[in-house]
Amino acid sequence: MREKLVDSGYAAGWATVKLLPEPVARALGNRIADAVWRKEGKGVRQLQANLGRVRPQDTPAQLRELSRAGMRSYLRYWMESFRLPTWNDRTIADRVQVDGIEHLVAAMESGRGALVALPHMGNWDLAGAWVVRHLGFTFTTVAERLKPESLFDRFVAYREGLGMEVLALTGGGVSVIGTLARRLRAGQLVCLVGDRDLSEAGVPVTFFGEAAKMPAGPAMLAQRTGAALLPVTLWYDGRVMRGTIHPPVEPPAGEDRHAVTQAMTQTLADIWAEGIRQHPQDWHMLQRYWLADLPSARSARPKHEANEKSAEPTPRA
Repeated sequence: MREKLVDSGYAAGWATVKLLPEPVARALGNRIADAVWRKEGKGVRQLQANLGRVRPQDTPAQLRELSRAGMRSYLRYWMESFRLPTWNDRTIADRVQVDGIEHLVAAMESGRGALVALPHMGNWDLAGAWVVRHLGFTFTTVAERLKPESLFDRFVAYREGLGMEVLALTGGGVSVIGTLARRLRAGQLVCLVGDRDLSEAGVPVTFFGEAAKMPAGPAMLAQRTGAALLPVTLWYDGRVMRGTIHPPVEPPAGEDRHAVTQAMTQTLADIWAEGIRQHPQDWHMLQRYWLADLPSARSARPKHEANEKSAEPTPRA
């Protein structure tokens, strides 16, 4: 019953929010965000705790207000996503401003392919639609299989409608890593959300001074295929979403494959941390993240070699 209600809620959002005038939709998103924030449920409390790692100098009152801004940013993502299928090319172009486009264009024109890796910041669906419609690059991404299946199908259809090729992380009958590697070797574009490890076999990193794990997939695929690994950060600036495509993360020479994967992933973590530090309210991390916050059984697990599951680019849902 709960799964059916969740699916019905998303269906209603896509069906109705896109019909609202934009100021009404924006105000509705803020009202929902504020209502959820005032209840201080599990997700809001965790968001505030995570922001405390990002802004340790803030007082409890300041973190509380920052978490409110974070919930408003998170609901803005959803309201935009419900409306995004109706936006034309001009609207999308007006809503997105990106620096560093030359890094992506150079990688694609060279034929080596590009792997764009980004954290849970801003609205990556909007960024993806902008890449397809403004730059003309189609790309492949991966989505976690959700329950109920009908909800997963909705998200796949939504993202495919924006011009993305979407691979199911599990249950698709194909090797996700193998497919992504083939796309990159063919000089194509792959985009992965890569700041949260769902496999429990990720790469150890230091993130805001504490131990965390991130998926090995982006660094591993870049090594395997020779594609350019391009970190991206996104944030909101008034009515516009801004972003930066950072220079390629190059593999260090003279180290073994696992050491290179760890070094490249740490570089991603450092770049993302700086972006999150500058725009903490736009990092939509409402789950436990650092190893110290995870169940002791997981924290005590031995380090595993990165496997294919750790390539997971976690979806928003």
